[in-house]
Amino acid sequence: MDDIPISLGKALASFDELWSPRIVTRVNDHDVRIAKVRGDHVWHAHAETDEFFLVLDGELEIALREPAGERSVHLSQGSVFTVPRGVEHRPSAPSGAAILLLEPRGTSSVGDHGPDLPAHVDATTGHALGREAR
Repeated sequence: MDDIPISLGKALASFDELWSPRIVTRVNDHDVRIAKVRGDHVWHAHAETDEFFLVLDGELEIALREPAGERSVHLSQGSVFTVPRGVEHRPSAPSGAAILLLEPRGTSSVGDHGPDLPAHVDATTGHALGREAR
């Protein structure tokens, strides 16, 4: 990673793809990723790791399937939430949002979801942020 500050606004402006996270930097063995999101992601879980969400702009809903049943959490701009490892969840942003994620390097954006992904969801471990975005 670079040793210069990165503007999240400039980084977000450098791409248009939805549900396709970009790696902004790394902290120890974790990726700091940003993504533009709109509509529904897919139901999935991460068996080995928690997943941290920070809403940079807009609003995000995260549906959760927990032992006590299903529930949904609402995140407005500036809100954070951590989905515990192993909990099935589905983020969605009906009006669109920009989010920051913190996950161990190599974590799939679709967790344990199978290959039948909708066209608007990118199965990735994070794309490199282009040099023009720095």
